[in-house]
Amino acid sequence: MKKLQLFTQGIFSKNPVFFLVLGLCPTLAVTTSLENGIGMGLSALFVLTFSNAFISIIKGYIPEKIRIPIQIVIIATFVTIISMLMEAYFPDIFRRLGIYVPLIVVNCIILARADSFARKNPVNDSILDGIGMGIGFTLALMVIGMIREILGTAQIAILGSTIISLPFEKMMIMILPPGALLTIGLILAGINYFKIRGEPGE
Repeated sequence: MKKLQLFTQGIFSKNPVFFLVLGLCPTLAVTTSLENGIGMGLSALFVLTFSNAFISIIKGYIPEKIRIPIQIVIIATFVTIISMLMEAYFPDIFRRLGIYVPLIVVNCIILARADSFARKNPVNDSILDGIGMGIGFTLALMVIGMIREILGTAQIAILGSTIISLPFEKMMIMILPPGALLTIGLILAGINYFKIRGEPGE
C-alpha cells in the first residue's frame, strides 16, 4: 500500500499544480492548448523520473555543500536529452513550447522532488515519486489546456487534426494570459471549496 500511496499522491493528494501550487509559470504559459499541455507534461515527467532515479543512485557520493549545483547539472542533462528528442520528432510542439522546455531545469517541482525526496530515499521509491508527480503535473496541464482550447477556439486539435469541434462563439480571451489566470483560479477555488466542504464539522 505504501508504494501505491507514494505513486498516487503526486496525482491526487499532492498534485503539484492543484494542491502544492508549484510550477505555475509553465502551467500558465504553455496551456493554450491540450497538445501543448501534453508536450510540456510528458517532458517534465521524463526529467522528473530520470533525474530522481539518478540522484537517488549517487546520493551517497554527493558532498552536502555542493548538492544543489550537482542536482541542477543532472537535471539539465535530462532536459537537454528531452529537448533534442522533441526537436527531432515533434518540432512543431517544440517550437510552440519555446523557452519553457529549457526552463524545465529550474522548474520548482523537479528541484523540490530532487532535493526533498530523491536524495533521501531509495531508487525505487524515487522513481515512483517522479512518475507520480510527473503524471499529476501532466494531467493538470491537460485539464487546463483542454478548457482553454475549447473555450478559446471552440475545438480540440492534436497533431494538426481537429478531433473535437463545438458550435459556439469563441472566447479568445481564454487563450490569452488572462484566460490562464482565470482558468486556474476557478479550478483552485473549486478544489478548495469541496476540500473545505469535506472537512469534519463543515
